[in-house]
Amino acid sequence: MSALPALLAAQADKHWSHFEERAAEVLPRLDVERIERLKRLFACSDFAADSLCRQPELALELEDERDLFNGDRAGRYRPELAAMLGEVSDEATMMRLLRQFRRRELLLIAWREMLLGAEVEESFVHISALADALIVESYRWLYRRQCAELGTPTDAEGNAVPLLILGMGKLGGGELNFSSDIDLIFTFPHNGVTRGGRRELANQQFFIRLGQKLVNALNQTTIDGQVYRVDMRLRPFGESGPLAVSFTAMEDYYQHHGRTWERYAMVKARILNDEGEYTAELRAMLKPFVFRRYIDFGVIDSLRQMKAMIAAEVRRKGLRDNIKLGAGGIREVEFIAQVFQLIRGGREPALQVRHLPEALAAACDSGALEPEVTEQLHASYRFLRKVENYLQAFADQQTQTLPQDELNQTRLAWLTGHDDWHAFLATLQAAMSGVHRQFELLIGDSTEAEDESVAQIWSDIWQTDWEEEGELAALLAEQGMADDKAARLAGALNAFKDECPRRAMGPQGRQALEKLMPVLLERVSQSDTPGILFARLQKLLLQIATRTAYLQLLVENAGALTQLIRLCEASSLVAEQLARFPILLDELLVPQVLYNPIPLDAYKDELRQFLLRVPEEDVEQQMEALRQFKQIQLLRIAAADIAGALPLMKVSDHLTWLAEAIVEEVVNQAWTQISARHGVPAQLADSGDKGFGVVAYGKLGGIELAYSSDLDLVFVHQSGMGGQTNGDKPLDSRQFYLRLAQRIIHLFSTRTASGVLYELDMRLRPSGNAGLMVTPLDAYGHYLEKDAWTWEHQALVRSRMIVGEPALAEEFARIRAGMLAKPRHHAELAGEVVAMREKMRAHLIKAGPGEFHLKQSVGGLADIEFLTQYLVLAYSEQHAGLTRWSDNMRILETAVEVGLLDEDESLRLRRAYCAIRDRGHRLSLSDQPGRVADTELTQEREWVVASWNKWLKGSEV
Repeated sequence: MSALPALLAAQADKHWSHFEERAAEVLPRLDVERIERLKRLFACSDFAADSLCRQPELALELEDERDLFNGDRAGRYRPELAAMLGEVSDEATMMRLLRQFRRRELLLIAWREMLLGAEVEESFVHISALADALIVESYRWLYRRQCAELGTPTDAEGNAVPLLILGMGKLGGGELNFSSDIDLIFTFPHNGVTRGGRRELANQQFFIRLGQKLVNALNQTTIDGQVYRVDMRLRPFGESGPLAVSFTAMEDYYQHHGRTWERYAMVKARILNDEGEYTAELRAMLKPFVFRRYIDFGVIDSLRQMKAMIAAEVRRKGLRDNIKLGAGGIREVEFIAQVFQLIRGGREPALQVRHLPEALAAACDSGALEPEVTEQLHASYRFLRKVENYLQAFADQQTQTLPQDELNQTRLAWLTGHDDWHAFLATLQAAMSGVHRQFELLIGDSTEAEDESVAQIWSDIWQTDWEEEGELAALLAEQGMADDKAARLAGALNAFKDECPRRAMGPQGRQALEKLMPVLLERVSQSDTPGILFARLQKLLLQIATRTAYLQLLVENAGALTQLIRLCEASSLVAEQLARFPILLDELLVPQVLYNPIPLDAYKDELRQFLLRVPEEDVEQQMEALRQFKQIQLLRIAAADIAGALPLMKVSDHLTWLAEAIVEEVVNQAWTQISARHGVPAQLADSGDKGFGVVAYGKLGGIELAYSSDLDLVFVHQSGMGGQTNGDKPLDSRQFYLRLAQRIIHLFSTRTASGVLYELDMRLRPSGNAGLMVTPLDAYGHYLEKDAWTWEHQALVRSRMIVGEPALAEEFARIRAGMLAKPRHHAELAGEVVAMREKMRAHLIKAGPGEFHLKQSVGGLADIEFLTQYLVLAYSEQHAGLTRWSDNMRILETAVEVGLLDEDESLRLRRAYCAIRDRGHRLSLSDQPGRVADTELTQEREWVVASWNKWLKGSEV
């Protein structure tokens, strides 16, 4: 290689001085040639310098023939590490040995690739084999140790059962990069019990414990560093699923719940530890899920959507110069290869490979890719992966972003054989442009470009400085606008033009705005309310004026601009959301997704997929991602609502299921964070349960959530929880649940860049604000029986458990049903319900003369809700079916089924409820208060009043 640039030579000298201080005993034994090589290595890698300062003896131990000039070392990793671990008897020593072994071998890999001519393929092989060795030998050591302690897991015949470890992503593909995290899935062949221990333990619990120890051994940061960041979120059901599952449970999951993105992930799945027939069985079980027997062209659209999500993430995070996620980056090469694998892999076995270069070659052999295209993609991929390895080897950090500092730019240019940074960038950009061109041909945007030509008059209107607003209004009127509308638009446009110069826009942003505004004005002029529409758009434009990427998004995607105008014209609520959270603009790019909310049962899975892109240990990013997911889904639901694709009841269903998915995820995250510090209650250590439940009240409990609803929640835990947790910092079990509740509230209420997650109302818990934050379930039942007021029993009608193990949910349902079916004196109950209703109306009604408040006025929504609650409390003793549901519509339907209401009365109440709710819903989309003229909804109100008088006024004594 050429001589070191001056900047690198200076860096080498700096590190060498530090090394001399640490390596006094080693230095005299180093020859001149080795010293020269070490200095060059120090110039290129801070990681290498740090490693050798920590373990100076490595400078001597790494032999020329055996190590530095040996390109085939991977086969020795497993036996060497196994022999070393065979002499270890405690976990602390084991963990230190793992970290030192990793550091030594990574140092050698970096040295060979940077300075000794090793190709990137050699690094793939050795980094992946090193990971295999560290993972599998750690597992074997921990398995033997745990079997000695707890007994051996067995099948029905008494044969020992192993854990099988699936390596996913680049680990599975045998192309791990220098500082990758690792994605793992744990599975085992048979359910059964342990034998030979003090007591029997279910196999699943044995392997969950083993999995926890293995993750900890690899993931924990000690004084010697970390082996790998371990991500277990790709397992069935993600964080909410058990850490280890049986083959049967895994097969059932992928047959009934597996998603396209999980097929995409499974293409690279590889079983790391060979367990003979079990390995073959697992491979055969997973194969039909990954590779379909038919040609599956639906994959292209799914991958296109995944790529759009990644592009949106790049914009949201403000990522620049990212060689993995950016246009033409590593991810696009992976997508190209996997399109052919997922479409045709079921019929063409040659495509059923994990290693990306092999997949490209197989696609070429099948005729799907031209040879010259395959060669170009492979060359670009090799170059990008080499750059990625260098970036990460500089400091052993997981990064794919080009450096901004001169030192690392100089390193990268020199290592890749370029004279300077600009020459390197030219090569990189050529490679990425070629990849992106092929990606666009294969997977690119399916939406057709719209005609972007615009009349010259709109450019003139935008570019002219209008001193006289009347002159602008007159010109707008000439374009066919009514005078009053032209005047309003002229005022809004001039105000916007006055504000723009105050925004710190760069030249690219100003150029994008100049292109956007004539097109936008022409579209706005075609609206029935151009002034109102522009005023709504103006808030968004001012928000994104300094964010060039979003201005360019609207310039370059005419379809996105069309959707923006359509939504803002239809709803001020949506316009306000887009202005507050411009990241939502990414959702406008794919209308077929925007106007089709995901299926109700898919929210949990979609959220899990969304969060997989965020490091599990980065709590702040996780919190922000939860909020972004919520805002994205709210926009999709509102878009479908505005388009008429979702009726009101379905809108509420979607909003409710979305909230439930988020609540469950927050509970899982809070549990992970608290249990990492304190362990879990000792009574639950072997079960994997949380013993914790979330009860929803109000609109969430009643499946009637609105766009801006808060969440009424009550936290309960399993009865009889005593003792302490089993972690390093144990807590009393009740204190543990209190900390858990506080953490949940923190995750919901912390204000990030995307606001709070949901506003929580915890006042419906026993004794309200004076009560415990988490209540044992038996104490909760006792409170309802002995101390609760009638209004609390009314609230119980609209309650249901939305998070919690089945046994906990069943016990809650039993308590709730028993309390609702308690014998009550009808007249007394009616008097209390009427009194509470009048008190509420007096405090909350906001209707003026001639107005009808949709919720609080006589004949409004609250009257229907109170009437329904009365029927449940008064008659569930005779008709137990009334306790089944928590929503008003199904309670009114059940009242007919049990003979309490006749069909006509129930139908009238349901129609009134839907009509009044729908009117309020339309007002909320326009961000207007829930009041209408007193002349509206008169028939529906008469129906409500008639039933109110029949059941409640007639029951009072």
